[in-house]
Parts: sequence; C-alpha cells; structure tokens
Amino acid sequence: MLGYTLVLGTSKAWLAFSRVIAARLEDREIAGLAFAALTALDPNIRHDTAKAALRAAGAPLPTFLGGMDEARWWASVASSAELKTHALAAFEAMSPRDQAAFFRHISEVEIAA
Repeated sequence: MLGYTLVLGTSKAWLAFSRVIAARLEDREIAGLAFAALTALDPNIRHDTAKAALRAAGAPLPTFLGGMDEARWWASVASSAELKTHALAAFEAMSPRDQAAFFRHISEVEIAA
C-alpha cells in the first residue's frame, strides 16, 4: 500500500493509506512510523506537518473592531491543547476584577456535558 501511495502521491491516496495502517497496525507501530517520518523531514517542514496532522490553529489572530468574531472563529479551529493554553494564559493576564467577572460569567453559562 505504501508503494501504491507513493506512486499516486495524491492527498486522497495518503488518506487511504492512513486508514489502512490504522486498521492493520497497532498504535505503537503507527507512532513509530509517525516519529520516523517527522524526524526525517526538514525542521521547517516538520513543524508545519505536525501542526496540520494535529489540526492546530496556531496563534490567535489579532483582533479588529472588537474581535469577538475573530476569536470565535479561531476557537472553532483550534486544538484542545491550544484552547486550554490560551484560555488559561488570558485568564491569568486579567486583572482580579476581570477574573471575578469572567468567573461569574462562566458560572452562569450552561455547560454541555
């Protein structure tokens, strides 16, 4: 399957390859393949490839005209790790008064289980 994928070289072929290895290999084997492939890449490409695989959004965009639309869009494409990291950093950067107001706000919001 790897040879077939390399010959085709299309994104569709690579996605099919990922489904085959997910079905045929154990997680530790797939992790080994991923590690070997990432370490074989040029460092500049390695980071972008890992971000794409993890579906990382990168840093939030600068806000324009209030920014809530941009912030919501970024949050919709950010990974779980990015959301947690930026949410905590933003909360910690708030004044104690803003932290208290934020805490009141999120305490009133119904949280989906």
